[in-house]
Amino acid sequence: MLSKTDILVIGSGIAGLSSALKLADNFKVTIVTKREAMEANTRYAQGGIASVTSETDNFESHIKDTHTAGAGLCHDDIVLKIVKDGPRLIDQLVAWGVEFSKRDDKSFDLGKEGGHSKRRVLHAGDITGNELESALLRKARSHPNVTILEHHVSIDLITTQKINPSSQTNECLGVYVLDTKTKKIKTLEASYTILATGGAGKVYLYTSNPDVATGDGMAMAHRAGATMANLEFVQFHPTCLYNPSQAAQSLRTFLISEAVRGEGGILKTLDGKAFMEKHHPLKDLAPRDIVARAIDFEMKKNGHDYVLLDLSHKGADFIKSRFPNIYEGCLKAGFDMTKVAVPVVPAAHYFCGGVLTNEKAQTSIDNLYAVGETACTGLHGANRLASNSLLEAIAMADYASRSILEDKKRPTSQVSIPTWNAGNATDSNDAVVITQNWDEIRRFMWNYVGIVRSNKRLERAKHRIQLLAEEIKEYYWNFTLTRDLIELRNLACVAEMLIDCALKRKESRGLHFNIDYPESLDTEKKDTLL
Repeated sequence: MLSKTDILVIGSGIAGLSSALKLADNFKVTIVTKREAMEANTRYAQGGIASVTSETDNFESHIKDTHTAGAGLCHDDIVLKIVKDGPRLIDQLVAWGVEFSKRDDKSFDLGKEGGHSKRRVLHAGDITGNELESALLRKARSHPNVTILEHHVSIDLITTQKINPSSQTNECLGVYVLDTKTKKIKTLEASYTILATGGAGKVYLYTSNPDVATGDGMAMAHRAGATMANLEFVQFHPTCLYNPSQAAQSLRTFLISEAVRGEGGILKTLDGKAFMEKHHPLKDLAPRDIVARAIDFEMKKNGHDYVLLDLSHKGADFIKSRFPNIYEGCLKAGFDMTKVAVPVVPAAHYFCGGVLTNEKAQTSIDNLYAVGETACTGLHGANRLASNSLLEAIAMADYASRSILEDKKRPTSQVSIPTWNAGNATDSNDAVVITQNWDEIRRFMWNYVGIVRSNKRLERAKHRIQLLAEEIKEYYWNFTLTRDLIELRNLACVAEMLIDCALKRKESRGLHFNIDYPESLDTEKKDTLL
């Protein structure tokens, strides 16, 4: 079944919804999302959006903080552009109905997070992502030119070179998707395709990400021939709730926002001793990569499974009003953060690398754009500054939509797109293979390609992913597609790219720490490209 649309947006987080809303007045827009539209990484963002909105703050300070966190790999032009566009983009969100927390004088209640020298994080309590997602989704659903296809899993991009390998150009023509309710595979043709599929946290055993974060956009772009960049830089959020009991299985990766430390939270060992002063001058407000490695170091040194995060000294009234969602989440797991320190561990949180784009969000494939965590724009460099991700998402969505609106030569492909051919694929009666392979990937990625790496660990991971990739490839071609199989294939692809990027970088920088190359080298101040 073939459907045509002007703009195809894959993903329903803030980046995808922003792109759709900015194009819908001029084009027919179709949004494809593999679960309910609300189920996106954006929804789970607790902290907020970093932007200069206070008279006590300035662009130069935000730019400097971004570069410091990025460890020498941030792209100057992108940092300057996005930071300076921040206030305008915040105004746009407010106009769309986003309600940020405010003080009694109606000014924004700005939070401070690790790596920031000023209070500049706009938030909606501690459920900022949910507020953003709800407001933008309401507006998208009410627009007559926007169609949202829920429970549709993207399988692969359709490009001219896939249809005809001898084609001189590589243009994106659309995507094949699986309707998980009808089990039918559809062909969606589009003049422009925007990847906004989020990150790939589920490639690791422990992650703060929801189940949808399986690297679909990254994997599809790579298979289509797009240039990828900096996938070795994975940010591990330092503070996710540690709770090994089966009764609280759903809370094992419950995120405890950076803002908790920004408001005075102190990391301690199990004997109650603060330790961050030994690792960085900013103590508990150090950048995330340093905090995550410090926690990892203290855990391994003491033989403990977790450390403690203590905010109890701030008082119950403050904690319940500033962090109501986090307070309730911890309470459900048996920890009253107004009275006790809560147990925390690092977990995979954010990919600084992804599909390489220019300042207009264009990829190396014609008519294919990438926005949000799926993309690598150069803003984050080797380590993302806290709350810069939502800013980047709305900025790059803005630049992508402007690029499409300004395009004088609308793509009109003369290529005939073939319908999906399932060949001799049959239904599988051995789904345990998918579960086993998924579990194996997540465990060796956590152990070998985690917070601290080594050459030997990376080589072991490379050997294992090559074996698994062959198994998955065989399974993919023999059996009828399911969402689980599509996601497993994508995770394996992302894992292999991540390992390859990590092996290429012969130094430690930002989020990539290799004990065999512990120093940062001036000669390596460059992006890792695949």
